[in-house]
Amino acid sequence: MRFIQSAAVISLVLMVGACREEENASEPVIRGLKVHEIEERERTQTRRFPGVLEPSDLTVISFEVGGTLDVVELDVGQRLDAGDRIALLDTATLAFQVEGAEAAVAQAQANARNAEATLVRQEELLSRGSTTRVAVDNARTQAQAAAAALEQAEASLDSALENLEKAELRAPFDGVVNSVEATSFATVSPGTPIASMYSAKGFEVSFSVSFDAVSQLVIGTPAQVRLADRPDITLSAVVSEIGARADAVSSFPIVLELRETHPVLKAGMAVEAAIDYPLPTREGYTLPLSALIKDGLGGSPGDGQERATAGVFVYDAESSTVERREVKLGGIRENMLVVTEGLEIGDLVASAGVSFLKEGQEVRLLDGRD
Repeated sequence: MRFIQSAAVISLVLMVGACREEENASEPVIRGLKVHEIEERERTQTRRFPGVLEPSDLTVISFEVGGTLDVVELDVGQRLDAGDRIALLDTATLAFQVEGAEAAVAQAQANARNAEATLVRQEELLSRGSTTRVAVDNARTQAQAAAAALEQAEASLDSALENLEKAELRAPFDGVVNSVEATSFATVSPGTPIASMYSAKGFEVSFSVSFDAVSQLVIGTPAQVRLADRPDITLSAVVSEIGARADAVSSFPIVLELRETHPVLKAGMAVEAAIDYPLPTREGYTLPLSALIKDGLGGSPGDGQERATAGVFVYDAESSTVERREVKLGGIRENMLVVTEGLEIGDLVASAGVSFLKEGQEVRLLDGRD
């Protein structure tokens, strides 16, 4: 008897539960909606261009004298302070030249003293009538020639001493070694490149843009440069050069000069340059990328004549539903879309879960907004 009563109770509970499940299944599920409120006006769009970091000034270092190199202890990327040694020539030959020049000066000094003494003696004899004017003139000429020879010998000595000092090549400024062209114990001539270096305080970025893009730029236009390997590092820059002639078909060279520096900067690093351009309609509204409808039922990529279009869901407060709306895009700014047409200030645009929405769907507005 008790078994029959328990079975009856269990059956009743199951029937009540089934009824409740049927009631819950018949109730529509109202999805929560996260929205982005249109409130900001944007008058520019950001265009991004890949580039390579290059030194603003690259200096080639070479000896002014020839000779045989000593051991070259220089590495690419090495940082040098002004005055640091770059390379050294074997000084034996140069020192021998100095010794020879010193000996020549000593000989010239002796000759000049003798010629001067002879001139004085001849002038005294002329005053006593013991010699002729011709003899005095000859003595004076020899004295002048000896004095000129002494000056030339002294100049040669100065040159030999200067060449000896130039046997040591030093960094002309604080910078970074860009390349090493010479090897140890090689014989080099004056002007032969030994190394190249650049200042770590001056970098630039060069790239090419279309005619439409270059026509809107002027010298001094601000820009931002972001390191590809360190996207957290962004440095300010300005347009410093604008090519008047295309380096390829409808491709014009642009050079940006960095106004900031950073210890990690090195020549050859990949960077991304960002420049703000005015919008075609002069203003627009920002929208997160997640707001775009990706169902493939609308939109267009746009071209040089027509701006791109896309679909978004806008919240209707009166009906608590969402409606699809086509908007025109003017570009991207700081990872946000810039909408030039189709939205107004105060519109609430669905910014999350867009793929789960459909036209006219009832939603519940969440408190949090982008």
